[in-house]
Amino acid sequence: MKLVVNGVEHALDLDPRTTLLDALREHLHLTGAKKGCDHGQCGACTVLLDGRRVNSCLVLAISQQDAQVTTIEGLNHPVQEAFQEHDGFQCGYCTPGQICSAVGMLDEVGKGWPSRVTEGDDVELTGAEIRERMSGNLCRCGAYANMVPAIAEAATR
Repeated sequence: MKLVVNGVEHALDLDPRTTLLDALREHLHLTGAKKGCDHGQCGACTVLLDGRRVNSCLVLAISQQDAQVTTIEGLNHPVQEAFQEHDGFQCGYCTPGQICSAVGMLDEVGKGWPSRVTEGDDVELTGAEIRERMSGNLCRCGAYANMVPAIAEAATR
C-alpha cells in the first residue's frame, strides 16, 4: 500500500488491520502523534487527513491511500509559534495532537462551520468557542489556560 505523509509518498507492506497511528509511529518512525488512550477519547494521536483533523488511532492506514496525511512533523503553522509564545506545552505529550487539532479547527472556523456553542450565523472565536472545538483533545497537565490564548492569537496571524 502507499501513504502520502507530509508530502512524501511511502510504499508500505502492512497488515490491513494496522491503524494509521501505528503506521506513522512504528513503520514511518514519525512519533509526533502519540498513542494515548487508543480509543479516540484523548486526541493525542490527532493528525490532519486532507486538512481535516482525525484521531489516527481510529483510522485504518489502508483506507487512507488516496489522502494527504499531515503530522506535526510536516506542519509549519502560526499555531506552533503561538504555543511557544504562550507556553502552551506543559509536559508536551498531548501537544502535537493539540496543535494539529487547532490547525484543523481554525480551518473549520474559517469555513464558517458552527459548533455546539456558536450563536448566530457568524462564528466568533471566543474562549468558549475554542474550548468547545478543542474538547476532543485532553491535557492531563491542565495547560488549557495557555493553549486557548495561543489559539486565539494564531487565528489573527
